[in-house]
Parts: sequence; C-alpha cells; structure tokens
Amino acid sequence: MSGERLGVGFVGSGFNTKFHLRGWTTVRDGDVRGIWSPNAKNAAAAAKLARELDIGDAKPHKTITDMVADPAVDAIWLSGPNHARLENVEEIVTAVEKGKGKLKGIACEKPLARNVAEAKKVMELVKRIGVPTGYLENQYFAPQVETGHQLIWARGAATTGRPYLARAAEEHSGPHAPWFWRGALQGGGVLNDMMCHSALVVRHLLTKPGAPRNSVKPVRVTGHIASLKWSRPEYAKLLKTRMGKEVDYASAPSEDFAAVHIEFQTDDGLTVLGEATTSWSFVGAGLRLSAELLGPEYSMQWNSLDAGLRLFFSREVRGKEGEDLVEKQNAEMGLMPVVANEAAAYGYEAEDRHFVRVFLGKEKPRLTFDDGLEVVKVLMTAYASAEAGKTLSFPPKDLDTFVPKVAKGEWRG
Repeated sequence: MSGERLGVGFVGSGFNTKFHLRGWTTVRDGDVRGIWSPNAKNAAAAAKLARELDIGDAKPHKTITDMVADPAVDAIWLSGPNHARLENVEEIVTAVEKGKGKLKGIACEKPLARNVAEAKKVMELVKRIGVPTGYLENQYFAPQVETGHQLIWARGAATTGRPYLARAAEEHSGPHAPWFWRGALQGGGVLNDMMCHSALVVRHLLTKPGAPRNSVKPVRVTGHIASLKWSRPEYAKLLKTRMGKEVDYASAPSEDFAAVHIEFQTDDGLTVLGEATTSWSFVGAGLRLSAELLGPEYSMQWNSLDAGLRLFFSREVRGKEGEDLVEKQNAEMGLMPVVANEAAAYGYEAEDRHFVRVFLGKEKPRLTFDDGLEVVKVLMTAYASAEAGKTLSFPPKDLDTFVPKVAKGEWRG
C-alpha cells in the first residue's frame, strides 16, 4: 500500500478517463499509478498522458487483476463502458477475494449500471469485499453549482423559506464513441447517458446543505423521450457513416432528447419540483450545462457557455476540426465561447480531490453507490413513465426487473 498518498488505477482509457487525468493536476494526495483497457494501445497512451501531466508514475496493466495486485494501486476508478461494468466489477472483487491485492476504495462513473438489476448486482459484489465506494457525479461537484447551492441556502432559504423549483439540463450534439449510440450496450439513449447528471443535480439543489439525501424524497416521476434529429433519414445515414454500420438509427434508434419531471416531498411536508432535460440533438457552440434554483424571494442561474472568454474567427480562418475551445465543439469559425478549464468547470477536479480524501479516511463520502442506485431507479422510472405515457409513483412496481424498450431494441420513436 502507498501510505498517506492514494495510488489510483483506472479501468478505461477513453474520453472520460482523460477528463479525470486532466483534472488530477489539482489532486494533492493521490497519484495515478495504473491504467487498464481492453485496447492495450489506448491504455499505454493514457498512461503516457498521466506521466506527461506529472500526476503519477502510471503504467498500463495487462489485466484488471494485475492492476489490483500492483502494490502501488490502492483504489480503482471505474471509467469503462456501461456494458462492461458488471464484468469489470466481478474481476476486481474476485481478485481481492483471492488475495491478489487490497483496496481502500472503488469509485464508479455515472451511471452505476444500465438498469436496477445490474446496479444491485454491482452493489452486492462490492459489499462482499467491504470496500468503501464513491459515485462519480462530476456536475454535483461543479464549482458554480456548489457555490450557488451554499449561498442560496445560507442567505435566501434561511430567511424566506426553502427553494421549491430546480431545473437542470445537459445538451450537446452527441457522444464520441459508437457504443453510446447503441441502446443495448449503453442501456438506453440520452436519458440513461446524461439524465443521471441532471436528475441528481436538481435533487441536490433542493436539499439543504448537510441534510441527508432522503430529506427530499422523489414521490412521482414523469418521463418523455423522443428521437428528434438522428432518426431523420439524412442524419441516420450520417450517423452510420461516422459511427459504423452497427449504429443504425433508421431501424434501431435510441432517444436523442429526454425530459423528466420529478415531484419531491420534503421532510417538513412541502412539495418541491425538479425539471430536467437532456439532449444529443443540441445545435450550438458545444456542450452546454445549465441549472436554476428558485425560491420565494431568490433565484440562481448557471450556464457553462457563459464562460467569460469568447473568440471570433472570420471565414478566412481555416483549421482542422477539434475540441480545443469546448467539449463537443461544433464549429471553428464565428463567435464562440471558450471554457478555459473544462475539468474544473464540470466538476472533475473537485470530485477527484474529494474521493481521494474519502478513501484516505480524511472526509466522509458525499456520494456512494447507494446514491448511484437511487439515480438508476429514477432513470428507469422515467423510462417506464415514457413507455406508459403517464406519471408514475416512485418507485413503481417491478422496477427491479424493468429494462427499457430502447435497451431491448424494441423502441421505434
């Protein structure tokens, strides 16, 4: 074990892991020591990036078991694809149970799993080895969300009453990797991919700082899903060209837009509301995160594209496509906002600092796998509501066995 510094190994080497690596430059008491990926070349590239960022002497590992067995690795960050989650957790747990290594913690990217049954299986597996857990929800830790949440409750709610309406949205033009677009692999469409952020953020904003999560309980959920852009013939063809023939939205679409309305009951007997939308069909400068919180005599607003820095390039300026201005950047000319430090703005820096300290015993976890399971339950209820065309009480019957039609390839929009 690595003493007072936490050695971390990443399962996964793609887009999400690289965001964590860039955010790790502000982690003071943890180092990235290992990377595993089914693609050895990608694992080596991610480990090289970690070393170049000077965030740890990271090396690629041949298997997850090898990484668990590495005495320099004290904790695992699960950052791989949704469809590999159970397999990855099973290998970690088996390695620990066989005495290959010891762990101080396991942190898992959102969503915890593709459905409630899988989420419960993940939790059962980890409980067998008694390892502390962390649920990696970066937007919960976004500095604007955190600062606004604290100030609203300290100044507004303290004098005029608790907030009663929270809104959150995450919007962009679509994911980078083909598996995200395939309902069976990802577990659904944009609702499963991104509503996990927004559903938790609205509940967080409506909850008094320091109060338990169950002081604001979801009681009714209304969901709506649609394929607005990518199932149109010309865009289904474009998507297949970009992502490969297995991504066929003409015959097997996933939703590219989702809206969820959550009615909460507070511990002091009030009804408060959360509204959330997510989209893969957004047309704009790039990824847009937004949140609002309203109360009797106050409000807060956040939009990640109100970044304070804007650049303009005329049509005479030509260059390669990239994402150096903002994630999911859609253009290289015109007037565009720049998010100078996306890892900080989106909450990656703060969440990684927090969970490193949690697994070192220096802080209490703000989010665990229990929170991840609750989020999955809300998402599945939203899918069930969308399929039924009506509001459902939370949690509805038979939620443990529910699998969305999108994930089964039975949804046609």
